[in-house]
Amino acid sequence: MVITVGPGQYHRNAGLLSDAGLYIKRYGTTAVLIGGNISRQVIDGPLRHSLSKYGVTLKHSLWFGGESSQTNIDRLVEQLENETFDVIIAAGGGKAMDTAKAAAFQLNKPLVAIPTIAATCAAATPICILYSDEGEFLEIGRNSKVPELVLVDTNIILAAPVRYLIAGIGDTLAKWFETKCSIKKAVPNAINQTAIAIAGQLYESLIQKGEKAVSSMKAQKATVELNDIIDAIILVSGSVSGYGGDDCRTAAAHAIYSGLTIFPEIHHTYHGEIVAFGILAQLCMEGTDEEEIKTLIHYYQQIGLPFTLQQMDIKGLTDDQWKVLGEITVTIEDMANMPFEVTPDMVITAVRQADRIGTEMLVVSN
Repeated sequence: MVITVGPGQYHRNAGLLSDAGLYIKRYGTTAVLIGGNISRQVIDGPLRHSLSKYGVTLKHSLWFGGESSQTNIDRLVEQLENETFDVIIAAGGGKAMDTAKAAAFQLNKPLVAIPTIAATCAAATPICILYSDEGEFLEIGRNSKVPELVLVDTNIILAAPVRYLIAGIGDTLAKWFETKCSIKKAVPNAINQTAIAIAGQLYESLIQKGEKAVSSMKAQKATVELNDIIDAIILVSGSVSGYGGDDCRTAAAHAIYSGLTIFPEIHHTYHGEIVAFGILAQLCMEGTDEEEIKTLIHYYQQIGLPFTLQQMDIKGLTDDQWKVLGEITVTIEDMANMPFEVTPDMVITAVRQADRIGTEMLVVSN
C-alpha cells in the first residue's frame, strides 16, 4: 500500500511571503518560479527580496502557459532540463499548480507551492488535471508530484477577487458528496473510513463558516472563519483524496464538470463553480429528494455559487449538443466511481433536472 496524504509541510499566515526564503533555502540556493502572469506580478518583488535575504537566487520566472496541458508541461521541461537549479516554486491557481507539479515530476526537482488564490486543493495533491490547449478536460495525470512545502500568505488570498474563494467552496463541497458516493464501492478499512470522516467534517465547516468567510473577503478582513475556509479548501480537501486514494475519488459532479467543458462559453466560469452545479446534477442522478437539493441551492444563493446552466452562459442547447454532453460525460474516469452504471441518458436527465430546479429557485429569488 502506498498513500500520499499531502504536502510535507503547510504554512499559512498573514505576511508569510516575506519569510518565504527562510523556508525555501532548505531545498537549495537557486530557484525557478513557474506561475500565472498575474500571480507572478503579485509575488515577484517580495519573493525575490525574501529569497535574496536568505541567500537564494531566483534564476527564472516563467509563465506556465495558461492551461495545464501536455504542450505547456513539455515546453517547460524542455526549457529547464539543461538548466542548473535546485528547486521549483509554483505560484497561482489550480492550473498553474498542476503544470508545475507535472514539470517538477519530470525534472525530479523539489517543489514549493505558493497558491495566490484559494480556489482548489491543487497545491496539496499529487495528481495533475490535464486539459487540451483549448481548455477541454482530457484526463487525470499521475505523473505529478505533491509539493514538499506549501506557503499560504493570507494577505495575498485576501487581495484576490472573492469569486475565487466562492469557487473554492464549490469545489470543496464536492469532497463530501462524491466521497460518500464513491466509497460505496470500497471495502471499509481504517484509511478510507478516516477519509470519509474528514469529508463529512469538511462539509460541516463549509456550511457553518462559508458565508462568513465570503463576507470577510468582501470586507478585506482576515477572520477566523476565512482562515478556516482557506485551510479547508487548500489543505484539508486534498487530504481526503490522500487518505482515501482510489476508494474516495471524484465522481459524477466532476465528470459532469469535465463534460460541460466541451462548450467554449463555459470557459469563463471557474472550475469550482461548474463543479458546484455538477453536485446538483449528481444528487438528481442519485434520486435525492428535491427539497434537499433546494436546501443546498439556498446555500449557493447565500455565498454566490451558480445553480443553473444559464448562470454559466450555457443557453439553448440543441438535441445534438445534449447527446454529445451525455456521451462524453460517461467516458470521464470520474463517472466510473459512481456505485452504479451511468448512461448518457441518465446524465442528460440529471443535468436537465438540476437546471430546472435551479431555474425555478432563480425565478423565485428574482
